[in-house]
Amino acid sequence: MSAPQASDALAHITVLDLTRVRSGPTAVRQLADWGANVVKIELPAHLEDPDPMGGPRNGADFMNLHRNKRSLTLDLKSPAGIAVFRRMATRADVVVENFRPDVKARLGIAYDDLRALNPRIVYASISGFGQDGPYARRPGFDQIAQGMGGLMSVTGLPGQGPVRVGIPLADLTAGLFCALGILTALVERDRSGEGQWVQTSLLQAQAFMLDFQAARYLVHGEVAKQAGNNHPTSIPTGVFRTSDGYLNIATTGQAIWERCMRSMGAAHLLEDPAYATAALRSRNRDVLNAALQEIFLTEATATWVERMNAAGVPCGPIYDIGQMFADPQIRHLGVAAKVADGDLALMGQPVRLSRTPSHLDAPPPGRGAHNDEILAEFGLSPDEIADLRAAGTI
Repeated sequence: MSAPQASDALAHITVLDLTRVRSGPTAVRQLADWGANVVKIELPAHLEDPDPMGGPRNGADFMNLHRNKRSLTLDLKSPAGIAVFRRMATRADVVVENFRPDVKARLGIAYDDLRALNPRIVYASISGFGQDGPYARRPGFDQIAQGMGGLMSVTGLPGQGPVRVGIPLADLTAGLFCALGILTALVERDRSGEGQWVQTSLLQAQAFMLDFQAARYLVHGEVAKQAGNNHPTSIPTGVFRTSDGYLNIATTGQAIWERCMRSMGAAHLLEDPAYATAALRSRNRDVLNAALQEIFLTEATATWVERMNAAGVPCGPIYDIGQMFADPQIRHLGVAAKVADGDLALMGQPVRLSRTPSHLDAPPPGRGAHNDEILAEFGLSPDEIADLRAAGTI
């Protein structure tokens, strides 16, 4: 079996994947889905934790993160395993790891170790708090990063107390930023001929994702607080009850505010001096929202969605996950995709490339399913592979 052919875009790139759990596998999934030859390196079965943090191999989480990869089992705590890995690194383009910062140095596979063997290597590291600094050795976890990165302080209803976002946002964004850093380093390598060390962390990624809330503090010294479903500056923006459910609307700018009021049959509010400007609407948001809520209760969500979109007012229903997947636009965009030659459906890439599209070419690999073929590709002889197997190294 050859490597999965998910796309031609990165088919010339070989990636050694040392990552576990979520942030690292998220980064590597981006490369695998665009066709990179990804070798997922994991512990032999006899050394694996019986209750791994990444969940069971047949679980949805594992399948979602590890499609389009091949698996090689390798004991990196053994000298023979380290020797094999270092040998592979001489031929690889990218290594991705999310060990604690001290672990890779102890194993002898840190960036400087591998750069000495292969100056073109792009070495990517994801950690909880960074590779150095006062928190470098702390264990990292998504929820901790959400709290320390400021997100939980602005999520939830006013006075409710800190609220975690319902997805592992720090893990996911750290993985995506890592993948972006890897691709940037690969592009730069085409010019310089040299690789480099790409570093990110859950804490950095989460802080960056505060975006305009962080900018409001850095530029104006404003510390944002919980606002629930209200937008901090554009009013009315948020969630309103309808006669049969809920409606999301977003009115940004004077023109959309005016269209919104007319489409609701509330043109009289345009004459009210209390709502004449965005600043006044923000100051008087509670009274305004209460008045609008009474109007929204008079019609069903679908009626409002059709009416307001026709008027050019951004709005939509609020779906649960099943309703989301049933939406005709979600189906049209191919948000969920079938793995080739099977019934397994997973999330497809949310980006389209016209000449080199991504698709799900292979399901997640069995542990060590590709040991012999991968090691042979990296130059090991049948006798060397047999010796590694006999020693329990693979």
